[in-house]
Amino acid sequence: MFLPTVALIWTVAAVTPGPNFLVAVRCAVGGSRRVAFAAVGGTLVGTAMWGVAGWLGITALFSAAPLAYAVLKVVGGIYIAFLGAKLLWKARRRGKAGAEVADVVHGPAWAFRLGLATNLANPKTAAFVASLFAAAMPPDPAWWQGLAAVALMLTISSIWYTIVVFSLTHRAVANAYRAARRGVDAATGALFVAFGAAMATSVR
Repeated sequence: MFLPTVALIWTVAAVTPGPNFLVAVRCAVGGSRRVAFAAVGGTLVGTAMWGVAGWLGITALFSAAPLAYAVLKVVGGIYIAFLGAKLLWKARRRGKAGAEVADVVHGPAWAFRLGLATNLANPKTAAFVASLFAAAMPPDPAWWQGLAAVALMLTISSIWYTIVVFSLTHRAVANAYRAARRGVDAATGALFVAFGAAMATSVR
């Protein structure tokens, strides 16, 4: 029953808004469908890397070297907060100038790097995956069971983010975003800053 357990817990985790979700939303409403899927691709690669790390027991590494985990949390939190600050700055400039300001959403390669970096900047994902495996995996699991769990995580994330991208790249949604871009950018930036600050200051 470990795969149904992994599926249930990961589905809840995937649909819960966080930095990865905000990147997908930002690229979908501010870019194009191709750009959004590139960001999702980066997120999925990061998820695969954290999934394999969790499967191989990265929690034991963090326990043996707690300073490494603390440094990753601080650096990752600062990076995510920095992304949010850039969005806030763009929104402020757009409001003060009363004119268009160059958008922060660029091409697919940029979006892929953004999705990957945002995912890897959050070491809590590794801790969560490791805890999930510890709770769901049977004693002395076969190699294929860990591989199947990672594949299941990627499948669930792919389905969820495909729904998100297709929903948010609908013409009506895109038009609504253009009409309220400053507010959306400001809200997204504020959430990024909040996520990053909470992560960076939660080191114990």
